[in-house]
Amino acid sequence: MKRVAKKSRAKPNAKRAPSSKARRPSAAAKNPGSKVAKPKSAPPTNAAANSASELIDQRIADVGGWRAEMLARMRTLIHEADPEIVEEWKWDVPVWSHHGIVCTGEVYKNAVKLTFARGAATPDPTRLFNSSLAGNTRRAIDIHEGKTVEAAAFKALIRAAVAQNSLVKGR
Repeated sequence: MKRVAKKSRAKPNAKRAPSSKARRPSAAAKNPGSKVAKPKSAPPTNAAANSASELIDQRIADVGGWRAEMLARMRTLIHEADPEIVEEWKWDVPVWSHHGIVCTGEVYKNAVKLTFARGAATPDPTRLFNSSLAGNTRRAIDIHEGKTVEAAAFKALIRAAVAQNSLVKGR
């Protein structure tokens, strides 16, 4: 069944009729010398009110148990690998950056996941990446209860990710 578009009856250069709703002038237009109260903005979110480091501390405290211990350990290793790394809070998760995002630290019911933003391009000779292996950009390390990550290998991976960011940023 073909649909046929109906032709408009309006003339191509015809002006539109004025709207039946009249616009009310603003308070400032009525009285130019008066101060008009600005609409109140929303209160700052928790992320805006607290620093990223405080939010990460809070996440670790809220999670508790082995996942909190693992996230805290990995956080320490990240800072040991690169003392210039910056902690951020994005997408409601901890983010570590140096010339761009190095990795994020997500906490799930059964794992702590460290997702590397440019993991696919980052050398991983010890094969720490064990998740998100099919993607073109990111790679991740899933750490399950009772498992550990070799500290020296992880620090080398952090340094390689920072170097990868530096290459991309041309620094």
